[in-house]
Amino acid sequence: MDQTPFLALPTISIKTHQQNKVTKSFDVDIKEVSYPDLAFVDIETTGSHFERDRITEIGIKTLSRGQIQVWESLINPQTYIPQNIQRLTGISPQMVEGQPLFEQIARELKEELEGKIFIAHNARFDYGFIKASFKRIGIDFKPKVLCTVKLSRLLFPNQSRHNLDTIISAHNLEVGARHRALGDADLLLQFWRVCELKFGKEKLNEAIHGLIGNPSLPPNIDKELIDSIPDGPGCYIFYGDNKTPLYIGKSISLRSRVMGHFQGALTQRKEMKLSLQIRDIDWIETSGELSALILESRLIKERMPSMNIKLRRSKDLCGWSLSEDESGVLVPVLVTHHQLEPGLQDNLYGLFYSKREAHSYLKAIAKKYHLCEALLGLEKRVEGKSCFGYQVKQCSGACLHLAPIKLHNLQLKTALELFKVQVWPYAGPIAIKEGGEMIVIDKWCYLGTAINHDELAELKNEGDAEFDLDIYKIVKKALAGGYKNQVIML
Repeated sequence: MDQTPFLALPTISIKTHQQNKVTKSFDVDIKEVSYPDLAFVDIETTGSHFERDRITEIGIKTLSRGQIQVWESLINPQTYIPQNIQRLTGISPQMVEGQPLFEQIARELKEELEGKIFIAHNARFDYGFIKASFKRIGIDFKPKVLCTVKLSRLLFPNQSRHNLDTIISAHNLEVGARHRALGDADLLLQFWRVCELKFGKEKLNEAIHGLIGNPSLPPNIDKELIDSIPDGPGCYIFYGDNKTPLYIGKSISLRSRVMGHFQGALTQRKEMKLSLQIRDIDWIETSGELSALILESRLIKERMPSMNIKLRRSKDLCGWSLSEDESGVLVPVLVTHHQLEPGLQDNLYGLFYSKREAHSYLKAIAKKYHLCEALLGLEKRVEGKSCFGYQVKQCSGACLHLAPIKLHNLQLKTALELFKVQVWPYAGPIAIKEGGEMIVIDKWCYLGTAINHDELAELKNEGDAEFDLDIYKIVKKALAGGYKNQVIML
């Protein structure tokens, strides 16, 4: 603890929500300062997922006009506290049994934080949990937030790490109750005092105004790395431990998009979880947006990052074709992956990532257009008998010849037309010009990117590439939009 004498000896008031409430006052050596009211906050929880897990303890030390006010409470999370969390925090189920629920202390907690700058270490975590807890009971909570990780980076740029244990060691902070809410909140107040002594009140006020509202970097990511990311188009890759890919994204402004993840980490569960796991960032620049979209799709399928849900590789791609039976009924026939020739087949509808998805879509349009599931091959067809849908008034009666077969066929074709796979509209491969590069496509398949005529010729003669549904959608949209005038016939 710093021993430098101070000018003022204000009173600290302590509020607690323990069963035996007490108020204490004692003298503390701290300067009176002219900051906005500051609330140094720490919480303990049952885990890191702020929608599934719950808060078990909140500790707040408020610095207001040179006086310190203390607020703390254990909270009954009404859920299991994992053993590893119990060992870390020392908070057991017995300790929180009989303690107030969050909704019982919410109003008083909001009053305690109202109008103050919310200061926490890795603020996205503490703020995210408290905001989510308020939201569950219909209370909006949007304070100004300052992260002490960000403050440490700004004021001590030569320090190798900025986690709380490093800050404790680097500045000789006095540890009272590590991993308890009020104990860790006190460490943040101590760190603030160290910063005040070293840099002065004016510098800290500048830091407050300069940092509030700016994205807070994850604790394992250096600002120099972020600064080196270009702000042009391309793809970025977030890595976790052991260089494991966590997330791959694309943007026309790489640095801005990456920083957007960290800003969103204060309010969005997925972004907070991602930010806490990031250990490294890599990126690949592209010539433009189309190249970035294609590269993103390919990278996700190659590296299978854990937090990308869409754009996953599918080995069971399939579609529907229409075949007329002997009675004139158009019957959907499933075309499996092995028979697919997208871009060449005119009678192809879909495409779908699995047979289950294909059948679900067919059932959905049957219900929407009152089509007969027996005629569609979705249930057994018995001549002269109605389908099940007719019995529950979801079929117009084509199975009993109560509705014309031609009308049934027309309704089916109309419903499927929205999903018709477009035949490749060119005689051969094309190049789409973007920046100084040319993206080579044939039959909706990506062949590669060229920067000169020799590379173009080489890609053109490489042969067929594997069809990818996501790239098909990307290229189809591009050719229907602003890129249609950038096409070069090969």
